[in-house]
Amino acid sequence: MSNPLYCHEIQLRVRYAETDQMGIVYYGNYAQYFEVGRVEWLRNFGVSYKSMEAEGLLLPVVSLNVKYKKPAGYDDLIKVKTQLVKLPSASIEFDYEITNELGEILTLGNTVLVFMDVNKNRPTKCPEYLLDKLRN
Repeated sequence: MSNPLYCHEIQLRVRYAETDQMGIVYYGNYAQYFEVGRVEWLRNFGVSYKSMEAEGLLLPVVSLNVKYKKPAGYDDLIKVKTQLVKLPSASIEFDYEITNELGEILTLGNTVLVFMDVNKNRPTKCPEYLLDKLRN
């Protein structure tokens, strides 16, 4: 994660419901951790998913890649780092790094989302207000 300007970190506590019978985070839940990271990354820039949806703009995920390094378990405190890969166009790409309290990397990930105009049911450009915030 090279550009701290476009990076945001949050901490989460692993809930019991997110684990399997062995007390380890179920692999599918990492996509949800990435989503929390994205939502909070946008909020940090003064933009919310909710306001974008109200404007008729959706952000469906078109690509998800995950590399599992070490497991997280019930009640662990994890940090989700979310970083913008490049300035968005019709799509927006994020890298993720999930670490434990010792700073050990647990999971690495990447998602690509497309800006979708709900009325036209077609991809569209990134809204200017988000680009303006990122450029400043």
